[in-house]
Amino acid sequence: MASEFLEGGCHCGGVRFRVEVEAFVASECNCSMCAMKGMFHLIVQPERFTLLKGADLLSVYSFNTHVAKHRFCRVCGIHPFYTPRSDPDKVDVNIRCLDGDAWRRFSIHGFDGRNWEAAYAARGH
Repeated sequence: MASEFLEGGCHCGGVRFRVEVEAFVASECNCSMCAMKGMFHLIVQPERFTLLKGADLLSVYSFNTHVAKHRFCRVCGIHPFYTPRSDPDKVDVNIRCLDGDAWRRFSIHGFDGRNWEAAYAARGH
C-alpha cells in the first residue's frame, strides 16, 4: 500500500500538521495520561511529520521520567502530537486530531501503559 498524507490539528485551528501514513495501525494506551486524553497513537519518523502552523501556540507538559514531551495548544488545550517516551526520536500523532473521521480508518491495538516497563519490554525493547 502506498503512503498517504493526512492533515489535522487542534480544536481552535491554531495548530495544524501533516503526517505521512504508511500503515493505518495505531495504539491505545491505558496509562493515566493517555486514558484521560482519549488518545490513539500513530508513531512516525520525524521526516513523516510536518508542523504547518502553531509552533508558538504549543506548550509542553512533562512528568515522571521527563522523556515524553506532551505538547498541547495553550489556546484550546488539545494534544495533537507529542514526543513519546517509548520512541523519543519520533513523533506520536493523536489520530483523533486528524481531519474529519480519518481516525476511523485505523486498526487500533492496545498497549498496557499502566505497566509501561513490562509492556515496552514485551514489544522487544
